[in-house]
Formats: sequence, structure tokens, C-alpha cells
Amino acid sequence: MDECVFCRIAAKEIPATVRREEDDLLAFDDAHPKAPTHVLIIPKSHIASTRELGQGDAALAGRMVLMAAEVARDAGIAERGYRIIVNCGADGGQVVPHLHLHVLGGKPLSGVV
Repeated sequence: MDECVFCRIAAKEIPATVRREEDDLLAFDDAHPKAPTHVLIIPKSHIASTRELGQGDAALAGRMVLMAAEVARDAGIAERGYRIIVNCGADGGQVVPHLHLHVLGGKPLSGVV
């Protein structure tokens, strides 16, 4: 989708600080971080949200969570703890209509939603 900012980041049309990359997944720093570590993990193909996931996407979704754990280890936040957030739809707080996981850490997150 040409207008999707995350699709454009995945296509390397918009620069981002990439933390990890696989054939079909990309992890990069959030442009508006809410914690010292705030990384987004996206599928490179356009999937609007978790509403669009089907049984055939189970492996992809699982690999996104596994990549989140790798990102946390790479960032040095795995031992103290981190948060993985997935927002779905406007009422769920999803701003960019492209499936993505937020990996946040580097400080206590009890008050961060």
C-alpha cells in the first residue's frame, strides 16, 4: 500500500533505525518513543491489524513475538523486563493501520500504557 508509512519503511523508501530484519519482518525504532527502548515490529507485507489475521498467519504472529524477545535481549532490557503492546483499531489506540508490536523497556513501565 503506497500510502502506508510502515509499508514505505519496509520498502526502504522512508529511513528508519533498523534493529532486526528477516525476509518478512522488520524491527525499527519508534519515531515517537514512550520509553528509552521503543521498537516497532512489523510484517513487511501489509496486514492492517490483528483483525485481519487468520489461521495461516499463526507462524508469522509467533515469529513477531519471538523477534520481540530478541529485540529485548539486543537492547539489554530482557533481564529487568519489558512490555509488548499490540493495539487494534482506533478505540484500541492503533494510529498506523499496519499490524505492529511495540517493544518498550529501559525504565519501570507501571504507569505507561
